[in-house]
Amino acid sequence: MTLLHPLIENAYRVLNGEELTEAEAMALVEQIHGTDIPDLISLANKVRNKFAGEIIACSIINAKSGHCNQNCRFCAQAQAHNTEIETYDLLDREEILSSAQEIYDAGVRIYGIVTSGYGYKNTENAEFKRILEAMDELHERFPGLKICASLGILSDETAKALMDHHLYRYNMNLQTNPERYSELISRQHTIEEKIDTIRYLQKYGATICCGGIFGLGETWRDRIRMAVAVRELGVDGSPLNILLPIPGTPLENEKLMTPADAAKAFAIFRLVNPKIMLKFAAGRETTMKDFQGLLMLAGMNSMITGGYLTTRGRSVEEDRNLIDNLNLFAD
Repeated sequence: MTLLHPLIENAYRVLNGEELTEAEAMALVEQIHGTDIPDLISLANKVRNKFAGEIIACSIINAKSGHCNQNCRFCAQAQAHNTEIETYDLLDREEILSSAQEIYDAGVRIYGIVTSGYGYKNTENAEFKRILEAMDELHERFPGLKICASLGILSDETAKALMDHHLYRYNMNLQTNPERYSELISRQHTIEEKIDTIRYLQKYGATICCGGIFGLGETWRDRIRMAVAVRELGVDGSPLNILLPIPGTPLENEKLMTPADAAKAFAIFRLVNPKIMLKFAAGRETTMKDFQGLLMLAGMNSMITGGYLTTRGRSVEEDRNLIDNLNLFAD
């Protein structure tokens, strides 16, 4: 006799390669609570283990900070928000290379260059050219390093240029349900511009990281819609962040997401997207604290290590020990 909730028992068919529908995902949200959540987490971890068993660590550098006129509601780097973060123009090439050397020496082989701002649509942009030069030198200096970037919105032309200069993966987050992007995130640019950027990069063979943030004031339906939209885009990875309400932003008084809700959201995201890399990004240490190990077991197979953009992170060694202790690898 099974003790599993019937909806969780039904969801086990994901292990056979069947697709979880949006309606089934919403039913899990509405009916799985309390003592059933560990069973949902267990299933998500089984799915991760079968389809995405490799544990992947990556690191990023905040290569250009603040003064962003896109004014995303959650973001400390928006120029409309008084967050008192450190702001600076694009770092010089040696600073980017020095940061890469540190993570390379620590054994990390995925390194992302992240900049604030709208993005780059012209290959003649002087700043964009400097980024391409840094990518070329990273490629030459660090054998086996996979170069990632998160530079905002691109054109077909700039997407191709990045691929010509050794881009491995590009990060372009939906952040939330695409239908509510302008309401929950920003009206300075459109979700269509983001999706176009993903399509340009995919056209030239880039792999894509595309995820979002939980805890913005969205509904459970929004969370499911984001998971389904990520699946429909056919991306390769999805960073999932948990909002840390930052003083000075419009979301500074937003209530923190509970670990139980975060675990359920992560687990369902994994069931909707069984084969992609799911990366636990911001919120691991700051908002989830003692529960980050639990959430890694809710279907995650990747993490950002060594720090984020404007919030602290953990050392590579600490995160390596966490993964070892969780014993996430299949026997």
